Amino acid sequence: QVQLVESGGGSVQSGGSLRLSCVASGRIYSSSVMAWFRQAPGKERDFVALIRWSSPSTLYADSVKGRFTISRENAANTVYLQMNNLKPEDTAVYYCARGSRYTSDQSSYYQWGQGTQVTVAS
Repeated sequence: QVQLVESGGGSVQSGGSLRLSCVASGRIYSSSVMAWFRQAPGKERDFVALIRWSSPSTLYADSVKGRFTISRENAANTVYLQMNNLKPEDTAVYYCARGSRYTSDQSSYYQWGQGTQVTVAS
């Protein structure tokens, strides 16, 4: 069974950058879709970005478009989220997830990591 482990979170000043990593153990099928979601304190978990495992197709939430970049390294079974120009409203726990549909609907994702905290100070 595939397990997802996130890392790379931390505390930064507004305008700073972080790169999150999500390492998957086990085999990831070519039909898989990998995504990042985030949950701010007291709020629901929201979609951030996704990428197909076997093509460069990506999708971003409007709130992060132009600032965040999702990528993958298939040989390393790793998905990245490069976050630039971070804002205080980006503060959240970030989760990596695996699904099989190209969708921002979190109910379609069946495998989740434990999350990594990102805190952006103003």
